Amino acid sequence: MADLNKSIQEFERSRAQLSAIESQTQGLNIQNQVLEEAIKELKDTKEKKVYKAVGNILILNDPKKVEKELSDQKETVELRLKTVKKQEEAMLDKLNKLKAEIEAIQKGADKGDNKGDKEKGGAK
Repeated sequence: MADLNKSIQEFERSRAQLSAIESQTQGLNIQNQVLEEAIKELKDTKEKKVYKAVGNILILNDPKKVEKELSDQKETVELRLKTVKKQEEAMLDKLNKLKAEIEAIQKGADKGDNKGDKEKGGAK
């Protein structure tokens, strides 16, 4: 029974971690889309200078220079996305293994216990 509780707690912790990883993935995807749109607009512009936000101020800058900076940022975001997706896959594997472990423990407990104990185990 202690193994079951321990596995369930680990499963819940892992689910919370997976949720955080999924939120991070979503944020990175949004950031990637925004950068992609900004880069596209810079490529399409005919302007000789564009404004770039630096802290609380806007600075006139060369569009090609800003495009290069945004492309570098996009590359970094894409690398982070790959890393986070790998973490997500690893966490899903861990959750599936824990689920199988919990089910195996429950089946083992159900086979060896009487009906009253089955009802207790099923409630968890």
